[in-house]
Amino acid sequence: MTSSNSNLISVKIQEAQKLLRALNFDSERQNERSALVLLALAKLSPNSKWSTASNPLLGTLAIMEAIRSEYGKDYKANTRETIRRQTLHQFVDAGLVQENPDEPTRPVNSPKWCYQLSQSAVEVLQSFGGSNFDSVLANYLKNAPGLRAQYANERELNRIPVTMADGKQITLSPGGQNILIKSMVEDFCSYYTPGGQILYLGDADSKWAVSEEDVLKKLGVEIDHHGKMPDLVVYLQDKNWLVLLEAASSHGPVDAKRHAELTKLFQNSIPGLVFVSCFPTRAEMRKYLADIAWESEVWCADSPTHLIHFNGERFLGPY
Repeated sequence: MTSSNSNLISVKIQEAQKLLRALNFDSERQNERSALVLLALAKLSPNSKWSTASNPLLGTLAIMEAIRSEYGKDYKANTRETIRRQTLHQFVDAGLVQENPDEPTRPVNSPKWCYQLSQSAVEVLQSFGGSNFDSVLANYLKNAPGLRAQYANERELNRIPVTMADGKQITLSPGGQNILIKSMVEDFCSYYTPGGQILYLGDADSKWAVSEEDVLKKLGVEIDHHGKMPDLVVYLQDKNWLVLLEAASSHGPVDAKRHAELTKLFQNSIPGLVFVSCFPTRAEMRKYLADIAWESEVWCADSPTHLIHFNGERFLGPY
C-alpha cells in the first residue's frame, strides 16, 4: 500500500468518524470498525467523494469484503458477529440502517439477510463537506425519532404471533424455524402435552422468548447460557416429564449426537426426558430418517394428530 493511499484511507475513516459523532452515536459506534462499516454501506472507496454515497443491499460478509478490498482491513471470520452485534444492530436501532427492506419477513438465519442505509441517511452523507450539510443534518436529527418509531413498527408488524396454552400471546421473529415453532406450541402442545408448562422457548432473534429458569432450577436443570438449548421445553407435572422438542428446520433432528448433547445438558433433571424431533412436513422428515435417534419421537406439522415412535419399549415417554 502506497503512502498516498494510506493517507486517503486514514482521512476517509476520520471523516466517517466525524459523521458518526455528528449523528450522536456513542464512542463505541465512533471507532474505526463502525466508521469502516458506514463507508462500506455507503459504497465509498478512499478516493470517493461523499456526494457519491449510495445504499446498496449488503450482507455482513459483503460489508467485510468491501472493507478488506477498499481499506485493506481484513477482519477475520469470527469478527462477523462483533460487526453485527456491536455496530449494525445499533445502526438499525438508530434508524440509520434498515434490515431487509426488500423482504421484511426474511428469517433471521437466512444467508440473504441484508442491511441498507436509509435514504434520509444517504442524503446526510451526500451533503457532508458541502455548504448545506448543517441544515440537512439538523433536519435528519429532527426527524430521526419518528423514523426510528416507524421502522420499529414495521419490524413488529412482521413478527409471528404465538398463542401459549394459557392464552398468553407472544411474538417471534419472522420466518425460518419460528413458523414451525408456532405450530409446535399451538398444535403439538395442545395434542400431546395438554396442561403442560412451557419452561423454555427459543427465538432466532432474541434466543430467550420464554425462559422459566427458576422453575427449571427446582427441577434440577441449571441453564447453560452457552449450551445449545432445545427449541422448546415443556414440563408435564402429572407425568413428571420434561419434553425436549427440536425444530428440525433449524438444527436438524434429534440424532445420536444431539441426543447425547441434550442428555448431558439435562443430566441432573428430576423429571424424565422425552426427545421429539419436529418437522414442517413428512417430505422434509424423509430426508433425515436415517439420522433420527432411537428412543425418540417424531412429529410433523402437516399431520399434527400423529406421532412416529422410533423403537423402544414405550410410546412417548422417558427412558
